[in-house]
Amino acid sequence: MPEEAPGGADRYPGNMTHTGNPFGQVLVALVTPMTADGEVDWAAVEKHMDDVITAGADGIVVTGTTGETSTLTDPEKLKLVEIGKSVAAGRAKIITGGGSNETAHAIELYKASEKAGADGIMIVTPYYNKPTQAGILTHFRLVADATDLPVILYDIPGRTGVPITYETILRLAKHPNILAIKDAKGDFSEVSRVLNQTDLMYFSGDDSNALPHMAIGATGLIGVTANVAAAPYRVMVDAVNRGDLAAATAAHKSLEPLVRAVMTHVPGTVSAKYILHGLGRISSPRVRLPLVGPEEWEAALIEDELALVTGVAGADFSNFRPDRNAAAGGALPKVHGTTR
Repeated sequence: MPEEAPGGADRYPGNMTHTGNPFGQVLVALVTPMTADGEVDWAAVEKHMDDVITAGADGIVVTGTTGETSTLTDPEKLKLVEIGKSVAAGRAKIITGGGSNETAHAIELYKASEKAGADGIMIVTPYYNKPTQAGILTHFRLVADATDLPVILYDIPGRTGVPITYETILRLAKHPNILAIKDAKGDFSEVSRVLNQTDLMYFSGDDSNALPHMAIGATGLIGVTANVAAAPYRVMVDAVNRGDLAAATAAHKSLEPLVRAVMTHVPGTVSAKYILHGLGRISSPRVRLPLVGPEEWEAALIEDELALVTGVAGADFSNFRPDRNAAAGGALPKVHGTTR
């Protein structure tokens, strides 16, 4: 693999593949609706995608952490891309998330995603095997080289075990396909530093920090809570775009108890499905093992937070009907996610 020239010269001189923002600003980290036995509910997937787009999302990340990428098969991941493109019909960008901690597998998956019609890819730092920064750099470069799609890097050391360091980000920013970072590290000083030193776009990967991220220059968000209520995030982003801090702050404050309900007590996938099912928007709250539905005490905490939600567009809890029994446990799908 070619190295950078001495002194850190650009490895990709004069090669600008993408311009502008090809991702959108209000991106939903989409849950993957499933049947009670843990199979993907394709009709519910279509409905949920249409719901979030209609509510204001202009981007959807399928097969990400929230979409249960670890337990989806590759054919399921590709079908999610295909359905997303069909449902969106130009109204929103479809981004393939997830990736793999095996570089070769990630390359093949993203090549197939490109053929399936994905508008972009989000590459997570290799997890569990904890590569050095040199390994992270090589992984991201090889995957980014494999397609012509625009790339979002996903920096989430709490899940992967390793951060993408500032120095590595600067080197990756020179790649013509790498345009953005989803930040779930929460280091605002580093975000500011990278924004000052590169042309990378930032997307908040922490629902509670969406507005703080945008206040220092982030482009938008990739959110879990937006599965339940995309509309207030649209209001927030539009307000930031026109410089209306008061309106953006009002949206942020209204979302606070909902964000806490979704992101605090159990994994966001679990709580988002529990809430969406209670609102009658998906047919089952089922998740695949090793994820399980909330225990009684966890469900009670989620419901207590939801009782504080008022004035959030698209999130009327006056008829909320949670089903703790339906959510209990997790499912073993018919085909396991590992393909080789």
